[in-house]
Amino acid sequence: MNEDAFNMSIRKFLKEVGVTSQRKIEETVREGQTDGKKLKVRMTLTAEGTGLNHVVDGEIELP
Repeated sequence: MNEDAFNMSIRKFLKEVGVTSQRKIEETVREGQTDGKKLKVRMTLTAEGTGLNHVVDGEIELP
């Protein structure tokens, strides 16, 4: 496999995840579905047919 093509494919996927996730978080906050000063978030990455299961937890400060 071409390493450059592999790298670009990963970056394209991660860009889509980042952009769409940000939109969903903003939408959730705008609709008032949050309370408090922080939003606890979790992103889980899996890959079909593999043992990949990567979890990232975090907090987003609200306006």
